[in-house]
Amino acid sequence: MTQKISLFIYLLLSTTLYSQIHEVGLFLGGSNYIGDIGPTTYINPNEAAIGILYKWNKSPRHAYRIQYTQSKLTSNDLDSKEASRNLRGYNFENNIKEVSLGLEFNFFDFNLHELGNKTTPYIHSGISYVRYTSLFFNTLGEQRQSEKRGSFAIPMTIGIKTRLSRVFVLAVETGARYTFADDLDGSLPNDPNLINQSFGNINNNDWYVFSGVTLTYTFGEKPCYCAD
Repeated sequence: MTQKISLFIYLLLSTTLYSQIHEVGLFLGGSNYIGDIGPTTYINPNEAAIGILYKWNKSPRHAYRIQYTQSKLTSNDLDSKEASRNLRGYNFENNIKEVSLGLEFNFFDFNLHELGNKTTPYIHSGISYVRYTSLFFNTLGEQRQSEKRGSFAIPMTIGIKTRLSRVFVLAVETGARYTFADDLDGSLPNDPNLINQSFGNINNNDWYVFSGVTLTYTFGEKPCYCAD
């Protein structure tokens, strides 16, 4: 019986060491908005963001990635360096929920089945779908809500990751999202009856950015990494 238990523990440890094709984990960080209200600093987290993610490491150089992230977007004209925005004095807030599917590419081989330290920069892109509340401003400059809407966005992420242990990977990243919407901030109302309430650059859609860290746990069967 003791030998059977020892054999089971050995097999379990072997599986933990060599079975790392999948990753699941958490994203913790912040968000910021870039558009027609407030400052236009590209990386300036001012609200908390949290998410969960899954990766399938197809090879040491690339992985398929799906992620769910939620946060609040806020911005205030009084924080802008532009005098015209300071004078206008608009501010807004909106809650967003995003699902993103894409491909992560490693600049260096990141084979988690080899012993030793592994560190690499990476980039990620794909397609995102975001749920939010369509906003507009009334004639008094007050924010009003219209309806719940969804829009697609293009994520563009850059980061660096390293293996902390045999089964944990830590990454630091920042990712901009170019949305196909311009009413996250209320600058271009979706309702045609409110089009006269538009302001700002109506030819430039809204952006938002997630910046933070991911911690993932690796598991699964050891892959061949052979050509199909």
